[in-house]
Amino acid sequence: MKNWLLFLILCCSLSASAQIDSISLPKQKLGFFENAPSFNQSRFWTLTGIGITGYSAVTIGLDRAWYANYPRGQFHFFDDWQGWQQMDKFGHAMTGYFESKWAGNLYRWAGLSQRDAAWVGFGTGLLFQTTLEVMDGFSDQWGFSWGDMGFNVIGSGLYLGQELLWKEQRIRLKMSTHRPQYSTQLFQANNSMATTSINARTANLFGTSPAELLFKEYNGQTIWMSVNVASFLKERPNNFPPKWINVAVGYGIENFFGAESNTWEDKTTGDQFTAPPQYQRHSQFFLSLDIDFERIPTKHKWLKTVFGILNIFKVPFPTLEVNTLGQVKFHAFYF
Repeated sequence: MKNWLLFLILCCSLSASAQIDSISLPKQKLGFFENAPSFNQSRFWTLTGIGITGYSAVTIGLDRAWYANYPRGQFHFFDDWQGWQQMDKFGHAMTGYFESKWAGNLYRWAGLSQRDAAWVGFGTGLLFQTTLEVMDGFSDQWGFSWGDMGFNVIGSGLYLGQELLWKEQRIRLKMSTHRPQYSTQLFQANNSMATTSINARTANLFGTSPAELLFKEYNGQTIWMSVNVASFLKERPNNFPPKWINVAVGYGIENFFGAESNTWEDKTTGDQFTAPPQYQRHSQFFLSLDIDFERIPTKHKWLKTVFGILNIFKVPFPTLEVNTLGQVKFHAFYF
């Protein structure tokens, strides 16, 4: 949740930077949604100033809104590799990727060269994510996770590597999410007569609000690697496949009601519960199609900005699923 909260706040701060700059540069002939053809000092320092302010605000905001609610102590490391079957790690990679990509795009808008903007984007993504890991390191509830940090580098590095190698993003990290339907059937605690349901457990664990379901519902999330096949082909007979069609492979989990096991304790009562045996924790692997919105031809530069935001999400398509229970499933519509 902390990772997604940081992501959401950063998105807001990046949007704010554009709005403020549009006020400060009303007389320039350069269109607002156009990248500056060369270094634009006003845009650069506007972005940098708001970036520093935003970074400070995000750090202070997270400290007071999140970490202040948990005990803190000396800096320490924490091995959470087995938690959520690495689903949270893929979330770290996607967040790092988009933080780097958006920061790089903004500095391209300010007139930096593609190479320089790519390095600035890479550094910005790692700065935000590393700050989060360091704050985790001082929290008794968590700790500095080398697994999280590794996937932060993978996400930001995926953006940087493609900018340096191909000067475009041929492989994108995306997400999709849906709300699973959980059972309301009651089952008894292991050590008392108390009862609960899977629906009650997930409501307490993941939340029920739209924002909580979007950012915390691991059983409903899928992280996708969306690959633009056309960009790897020197020749496309009859312009097939279309430039904006991608092939996507995804990863998700199902029936996870705790980080490392499906046994949990109600800390207020001491009741211990174990999910019924039919809820087998398993990983899911998906194969589907997707749309790269940023490759859809348009003459409207503002629409390109909208397409860049939409590219966070994988577009629903018919999807093939293979999971670690040995099952093969076909979904006519999967998000």
